[in-house]
Amino acid sequence: MILRLLPQLSTLAHQSSQEDGSMPGAGLSALHTILYFVVTPMALFGIITGVVLLTTRNKSKK
Repeated sequence: MILRLLPQLSTLAHQSSQEDGSMPGAGLSALHTILYFVVTPMALFGIITGVVLLTTRNKSKK
């Protein structure tokens, strides 16, 4: 009996993981994934760090 239910588990898992009426979009390529989740956060971190360093540096000469 359990062996007959195993093929249905994958369809149940797939149906429960999506909201009603949602359609999955196209997948991301490896290049897009690296760009979105690695390069973009590092660039934003660098920009924010640069702005903070420029605005908080000591302007008086010693």
